Amino acid sequence: MADITASMVNELRGKTGAGLMDCKRALVETNGDQAQAADWLRKKGIASAGKKADRAAHEGVVSSYIHLGGKVGVLIELNCESDFVAKNEQFQALAKDLCMQIAAASPLYVSRDQVPADLIEKEKEIAAAQVIGKPAQAIEKIVQGKIDKWYGTICLLDQPFVKDQNKIVKDYIAENIARIGENIVVRRFARFALGE
Repeated sequence: MADITASMVNELRGKTGAGLMDCKRALVETNGDQAQAADWLRKKGIASAGKKADRAAHEGVVSSYIHLGGKVGVLIELNCESDFVAKNEQFQALAKDLCMQIAAASPLYVSRDQVPADLIEKEKEIAAAQVIGKPAQAIEKIVQGKIDKWYGTICLLDQPFVKDQNKIVKDYIAENIARIGENIVVRRFARFALGE
């Protein structure tokens, strides 16, 4: 059995974009053969974003963006699994894109689970009041549709991506997870606008 070195793992990672542990496992399984290890990773579908969602993401960056000659500023904490990826140009570019998204679209929360329950209830009441007189079976669907649209304005992950309105931010992040090979999590952000 071949000794698997860090340089072998990094070489495979560079070729495939898969995570460090996946690359090491592939090299162990294929006795250090780079070509077979790359095939092994493809067969296992390692690059799929869904499988990475449960993995811990404690590394990353705090990135910033200043817009409109210093009138709007954003700070974001974007996490990944390894410091290697945190230094990766693709990951850094993702952080900048998300900062620009926040500057342009002014979300209040990262995701739906951060929205306070009382605020959701208040919004549901408003939506229900707007559809009084509609058939009872339609009201629930209409209210849910209005709430989903509302989430798309206040939650970063549900917003249409400013650089491509055909996708939402969480889909753009999922594409990057698949490309980079690690779980990526928006931990928090702060948006500052002069005079607010």
